[in-house]
Amino acid sequence: MRIIELLKNKTGPTISFETLPPKTPKGWENIDNTLDELVLLKPDFFTVTFGAGGKRRDGSLEMFDKIKKQRRQELVAHISGYGLGPDDLLSVMDNFKNSGIENILVIRGDKPETEGFEPHLQSLNYATEMISFIKPKYDFCIGAAAYPEGHIEASSLEKDMDYLKMKEDNGAEFIICNYFYNNRYYFDFMERCQARNIKIPILAGVMPIYSVKMLYILAEICGATVTDEIKEDLAKIPADDQNALNEFGIKFATEKCTELIKAGVKGLHFYTMDRFVSVKAILTELRKGGLLE
Repeated sequence: MRIIELLKNKTGPTISFETLPPKTPKGWENIDNTLDELVLLKPDFFTVTFGAGGKRRDGSLEMFDKIKKQRRQELVAHISGYGLGPDDLLSVMDNFKNSGIENILVIRGDKPETEGFEPHLQSLNYATEMISFIKPKYDFCIGAAAYPEGHIEASSLEKDMDYLKMKEDNGAEFIICNYFYNNRYYFDFMERCQARNIKIPILAGVMPIYSVKMLYILAEICGATVTDEIKEDLAKIPADDQNALNEFGIKFATEKCTELIKAGVKGLHFYTMDRFVSVKAILTELRKGGLLE
């Protein structure tokens, strides 16, 4: 099903999970159990990341098979186009089409960390250009990324909104947001979208706190602010008490999701990091409270 149709027909907020092709043999050993657990949570769809410069595209295709074909779940395939030339991008799109993919999330992506990597001379520099390139050639339902606090490389919030509006104008049909740890960033972002007449559905990103180290590393990469409130609460948790950290992360995310749902959020998109325990606990609490189907 095309995600835009799913969003139109859904009465409450959608629930979706981002997954990643595992990087290690051990990760691949565990991924089937993780996917089985996530499927039991009855998401509306999954997304699968692509990897900077397309370096993990084979793993993405294997994940497509596990999620879409083996488990019959709706799927959105990421395409991170940084450094890819037009022919390479077309090849990826053809593989997606041949794999039965109907929905894609178009992002520029980050520069690969591979030593000696050089982008193709004709590579597209922005997601806006990628959407314009793909839209007339394929019948995918196209999603775009947004950053409530502004993209880390954006010169200003206003300039960032210019690009987001261009994504919609060029053919994006829905938006998935980067995560945030203060809902005020999301509410302010939604006000900016309304002011810019951005009308396509917008899903809020949710990143549970899995570990303190991961929290700070990913926040720096993505440009998400770790609030003083979180820092103060984390300081009260013993460094070796993973259970206490999990409980705090689940409680914090549940409260944040509760506020978003009550405010009428169109969807909650969980960055699972190929884990399920925290997401399961959060959704269980939200459903117990009658906030989700």
